[in-house]
Amino acid sequence: MKIKARSHTPQLSQALQNQGFSPLMSRLFANRNVLDSSELDMSLGKLIAPQEMLGCVEAGMHLAQAIESQSGICIVADYDCDGATACAVALLGLEMMGAQNTQFIVPDRMLDGYGLTPNLARKVQATGAHWLLTVDNGIASVEGVQVAKDLGLQVIITDHHLPASVTPSADVIVNPNQKGCSFPSKNLAGVGVMFYVLLATRAQLRERKFFNAQRPEPKLDGLLPLVALGTVADVVSLDANNRRLVHQGLERIKRGQLTPGLASLIEVAGKDHRLLSAQDLGFALAPRINAAGRLSDMTLGIECLRSTDSTKARVLAEQLNEINQSRKDIESEMTEQALELAQSLIDDPDHLPSALCLFDPDFHEGVVGIVASRMKELYHRPTFVFAMSQAPGKEHLLKGSGRSIAGFHLRDALDVMSKRYPQLITQFGGHAMAAGCTIEEDHLPLFEDAFQEVALSLLSSEMLTQELLTDGPLHAHELSLDVAHELKSHVWGQGFAHPLFVNEFEVLEQRVVGEKHLSVKLKFHQTEVAGIWFGNTEPLPSRTQLAYRLECDEWRGVEKIKLFIACKA
Repeated sequence: MKIKARSHTPQLSQALQNQGFSPLMSRLFANRNVLDSSELDMSLGKLIAPQEMLGCVEAGMHLAQAIESQSGICIVADYDCDGATACAVALLGLEMMGAQNTQFIVPDRMLDGYGLTPNLARKVQATGAHWLLTVDNGIASVEGVQVAKDLGLQVIITDHHLPASVTPSADVIVNPNQKGCSFPSKNLAGVGVMFYVLLATRAQLRERKFFNAQRPEPKLDGLLPLVALGTVADVVSLDANNRRLVHQGLERIKRGQLTPGLASLIEVAGKDHRLLSAQDLGFALAPRINAAGRLSDMTLGIECLRSTDSTKARVLAEQLNEINQSRKDIESEMTEQALELAQSLIDDPDHLPSALCLFDPDFHEGVVGIVASRMKELYHRPTFVFAMSQAPGKEHLLKGSGRSIAGFHLRDALDVMSKRYPQLITQFGGHAMAAGCTIEEDHLPLFEDAFQEVALSLLSSEMLTQELLTDGPLHAHELSLDVAHELKSHVWGQGFAHPLFVNEFEVLEQRVVGEKHLSVKLKFHQTEVAGIWFGNTEPLPSRTQLAYRLECDEWRGVEKIKLFIACKA
């Protein structure tokens, strides 16, 4: 691993200082290419307007019409956390605006596969709904949308995934990444797109004078906690607009303005809603929702998130917690198997292959994405992990999930492979950093060769060298609770990395805790501070340089600073 300091233009840092930020925060924001203080204004008024998103106003018009006429609306969701939160936001938002005939269908990961399939379109038609609304999917569902249209359904697609050359013939498509859309934030999650559509729907109903004293106009900001959860869970880049959505959601969570379902989920995760951070959304809450889609039925997750009954919500949250524990057990076993497989493919540890492709007949298809992420992090290589399809009659197919590294666009790589070898991939889709595909089991050797071929052509040795970017050292007076609190007040995550500092410390004490982690007491100048290095048990020398995150740690009402160690620098 190569430790590298982030670079920035000193003039940019000085300009931010001139706008009122401290020298430290100015340096951190300049390191993340923040050009102006307006990018750090997290107020709702700074959100990009819905009118700027292609199709958003038109979708609002259709949904306003459906609400006025009380036409049935059936939502087709995705089975991950983004899809679940998007579905819950759609259901709650539409009902707040007066819709009385809404329902949803979520595909079974094993049986139905991803997106709006022809079979799902038929299920929607059987519900009696007039409108089919997709959330977090649909942009690749050409055949499914056509079947829905043939059955007489009106179809609205809300999605954020990258479109292919052919798009579905829906009545309207809302996707910031579709051709011709000039919406500045291309990084919205599916739940963010749906929230924007609700804003446009409310605006249309307002114009039609639908709201009155008996039917007041609803406030939609109460949905922002769910928008924040889905946005962080989908690991989309946290540009200024996404940070506003997450910040506003977290602020409401901290004030207790959240649904009983989300409140119960926070409780079973052992978190205090008053102290919740973006990191908690991603690492504590999202896995409990995702587990339902991986191992069971995402209906559980959606019902929990949308529930207004505290007792019911608590029962559902506990079920999700139990499923997540099962997911952890399966993941642990699969990760060990994947490590053994990876080692068998590596002849020389100093010369790793440019990409990894792993398969075992015992792998669970609901967990392959997590294992691919673990392998990618460990080896810093684009990685695909495959499992046998569990759908009846499709046992000859393999379902693969991939994760990538910076500079290697995974979905585009699959597109290249499918054009070079037209029979290789049955279907595929995804993003730059995460994608999925289905192949025939017999095609696995060809997939491995094709994946390696594309990786070799696109990845340089520099790109294959893992870099840890840091923000340099903290001064002695900056290693403080005040700085930790200031850091915590901002939203950090994908594309806007949490600050990582490097300093030399004296090691006063160290011991292994939980068999896997190193707990330390460190001294920096005259300040003693506790630290934890997760996943490491190797002892440190008496003086050592460490890369770390500065965090607040509360125990029995007393706050102290704590260092979360990333590595020895």
